[in-house]
Amino acid sequence: MMRNAIVVDLDRCIGCFGCEISCKMENNVALGEYWNKVIIEGPYGTFPDVEEYWLPTMCQQCENAPCVHVCPTGASYRNEDGVVLIDKSVCIGCKYCMMACPYGVRNWNKEQRVVEKCTLCQHLTSQGKEPACVHNCPGEARFYGDLDDPTSDAARAIAEAPEGDVHYLKNVGNNPSTAYILSSRFGTWRNGD
Repeated sequence: MMRNAIVVDLDRCIGCFGCEISCKMENNVALGEYWNKVIIEGPYGTFPDVEEYWLPTMCQQCENAPCVHVCPTGASYRNEDGVVLIDKSVCIGCKYCMMACPYGVRNWNKEQRVVEKCTLCQHLTSQGKEPACVHNCPGEARFYGDLDDPTSDAARAIAEAPEGDVHYLKNVGNNPSTAYILSSRFGTWRNGD
């Protein structure tokens, strides 16, 4: 099975929020809701030794996705490409998956009364295109692809980064797939284990 995911190079991220905006525009995400949210980490330290970075958070495409395990109807599922998705026609709005997500990256669509989240732009990637956030990143800080395919942009970004510079959000037994690259010369990783 494929392990499609996004890798974000925080050393290259300029904090423009373009990924957040392009996601909302491409997926018609409601005002006040986010499938991709940029969190400002910092500033930390005392002047002149201050550091800050931007951390885009979205579905982490967990290998052991708790949202899939708790869904009573199968609305949260993993497709043939290994992507965690939601079938809105089966979602009963119980919000169990929202409670199970350790990163709080699922949203409630009040109008449709269903849960929503990042789909890695399946409507684009199924046609061989990149997710909107990757395509529109002016800093070229986002990479998409199968983590098990060494020729994919995502796998190459991880392979080319020094081992100590590849980070993941805190693993609580779910094994997040989304990777973040942050070298110590740009900041101290504060979001992982």
